[in-house]
Amino acid sequence: MAQRARATWPPMIATERLLLREPEGKDRPALVELFTSPEVGTYIGGPRPRQEFERSLPEDNRRPGLFAVDLHGALIGIVTLDRLEPVSKSCVRVAGEEATLGYLFLPEAWGCGYATEACTAVLNWFTTALPGESVSLSTQTANSASIRLATKLGFTEVERYEAYGAEQWRGRWSPTRRPA
Repeated sequence: MAQRARATWPPMIATERLLLREPEGKDRPALVELFTSPEVGTYIGGPRPRQEFERSLPEDNRRPGLFAVDLHGALIGIVTLDRLEPVSKSCVRVAGEEATLGYLFLPEAWGCGYATEACTAVLNWFTTALPGESVSLSTQTANSASIRLATKLGFTEVERYEAYGAEQWRGRWSPTRRPA
């Protein structure tokens, strides 16, 4: 079996308006707000209870694949690249785990193009760091904004399936179709 290439971590990626970096201690209040927000939780199973989440959040939330999205020194969201086994048993995939893109942004950052800017930067970094690998993304079909973003980023629908009590949309992005 061929060994998977590894990317150097952590990168720091600057875009026109954003800095993508490792999470820092100062991000803790924004991370709590992000994961306990009823608006953010709408399509991911609901908000986490605040006290429970605060207790479970590690002091050092750094890990490969987790990008803090920083606007003028404040965390406004996160973008993740994780290696996951696909939730759907019917999906076609390369042997083993696949890279999966995820993103969450605070409601006050919605509609400003930050998610598009941040995800485009992460996908471009990924293409350079791990050439030739595709990326998947899943979201509820009810989350039309997320599907629009995925399509804008170059993800193509590969399947719909039932999970977590709702219909899910799954797309795949190929490094030959880099976002603009």
